[in-house]
Amino acid sequence: MEKLKAAGLFGGALVQLSGSLASRYNECLALLGVSPTKLKSFTIDGMGWSPEISEEKKEAYYLNTGDANVNAVIISPDQKGKPLHMPFHSFDRDVIETVFKAYHREIRDITKDSALVLHIDQQIDAFFEPFDLLRYDTIEVSFVLLNQLDKKQMEQEAFINLFQRDNNFIDREVHQQLLTSAKTYGDLRGRKLRLDPIKLKTTSFYTNAFGGVFVLKEGLKELLVFEDEKVFKNAISDTTHDVLLFHKSHTELLEILVTHLLLDKDFKKAMKSSRYERIKKHIFAENFKKTEHPLAEVLESHFLFKRYLNQLPVEIQKKISGAELYFQKLILDKTLKIKDFVTDDYITLLHEPHSSLREEEKELIWKLLVKIMPKDPVHLFWYDKALFYQLYTSWDDSYKDWVIKEILENNKKYAV
Repeated sequence: MEKLKAAGLFGGALVQLSGSLASRYNECLALLGVSPTKLKSFTIDGMGWSPEISEEKKEAYYLNTGDANVNAVIISPDQKGKPLHMPFHSFDRDVIETVFKAYHREIRDITKDSALVLHIDQQIDAFFEPFDLLRYDTIEVSFVLLNQLDKKQMEQEAFINLFQRDNNFIDREVHQQLLTSAKTYGDLRGRKLRLDPIKLKTTSFYTNAFGGVFVLKEGLKELLVFEDEKVFKNAISDTTHDVLLFHKSHTELLEILVTHLLLDKDFKKAMKSSRYERIKKHIFAENFKKTEHPLAEVLESHFLFKRYLNQLPVEIQKKISGAELYFQKLILDKTLKIKDFVTDDYITLLHEPHSSLREEEKELIWKLLVKIMPKDPVHLFWYDKALFYQLYTSWDDSYKDWVIKEILENNKKYAV
């Protein structure tokens, strides 16, 4: 992972915590019923998730209270705009962005001497079956302040009102109550410590619950797409819910998504994209044999790529360039079928999110396509970092260099 770290693509954009902030974080963990970390210094992302603590606890989603109850921790205003390294839902990033947008000033005030624990509530205490996911409609984000600072502010205000009433200013007991509150919590007058819950509507989304499920509501009918085959097989025995069920490996899934206007299959258009070129080069790299040229150099050179492509077995060459061959021959013979030239997995790779979808819906469909066929390294990094990091460790060192360059160039391109 050193190459990724050096490029700022792994473990970057995190907030460093130590000293009093680390202690405050442990107090937040206690509120969630999570044992404290023994680490004196660690980093957190925009949601308060720490890669070091996750590794220490051997638990990816240690902040959650079960799959149905997702929590976040805000210790510092520096978490604003930071990426989420381990989101549980596809909408978690939007939730955190909304919280900072609504309460940025309050968060700056609160985190001077306290912290926030966020509960992302779907009004579901626990999941019992995947169909519970269909009940997601409105998310409510509620806030708990460390040491109940908001409630202490109300108490302090009550003490002040009592102090100012009648002749209470000479009452030593009232004096003592005010002094004790001020010494313990400081002067809380005028501080912005009360945060009303935020409600957000949900549409289609992805969740890690039940081994990973896509809940697609934007089509002609609701669909559930499962990553875990065992969970899928249990779900199809249900006959009470009017919803389409698929495992991500089902070949008919793509046609259903096309019919429901969630996918486009304009293969000619897809072949003109830089994504298509990356897919070709990734499949080439999977079949590449050691030569006198580094793999990254071969992938950057049109001439070297063609030279080594022609040294591969014919069936591999056809797999890599089959789509181009098909459209060339189609000019002369309109009766040709694409499946006679292009493998099913490659046909999958030529699909794209439907042009009518909103941007967040397109991102969700890209994520689904990456889960089905993880052959584009840039989209893999963008839409499924956990899988990207897992596959990255098995890649050729020179190929890693090429992938990093592609990610950085595309990150820069889409940031403009």
